[in-house]
Amino acid sequence: MAVGTAGPVIAVRRLPHALEPTPLDLPSRATPGSAGFDVEAAVVEPLRVAPGERVRVPTGLVLGIPPAYEIQVRPRSGRAWSEGLTVLNAPGTIDADYRGELQILLVNLGSDPVTIARGQRIAQLVVAPVLAAEFVSAESIDETDRGDGGFGHTGA
Repeated sequence: MAVGTAGPVIAVRRLPHALEPTPLDLPSRATPGSAGFDVEAAVVEPLRVAPGERVRVPTGLVLGIPPAYEIQVRPRSGRAWSEGLTVLNAPGTIDADYRGELQILLVNLGSDPVTIARGQRIAQLVVAPVLAAEFVSAESIDETDRGDGGFGHTGA
């Protein structure tokens, strides 16, 4: 079955540090089947991340996310595996009404320092629809077979 590729259009404004000293790419997918769009570091000088250290990495991008969508920030699996570099609050959420610079919160869970250079892919962005919901107060909630079992109660 063929799947369409039409999705929302996301306007991107590049801040000066995304253009100088060398222009960075807009978020892009590595392959046509990729769910995530790679985003690059807009650091001017290489950034060293010690084991256990958290950093906010600038991207130099401001995203115009349309209403009823969010962008999820996720780690890049290759960097997580080889270096221990991951997104601290994965998946992070960028709300449709946020208009500040996209910064990626990374943590080095590895045993060696990691260096992030300008233009390196540091995370991936996944565009997702957001459903509006309403929470209402209730005196009781319907019962299920699972009930209140959680936190590994199924053996996993």
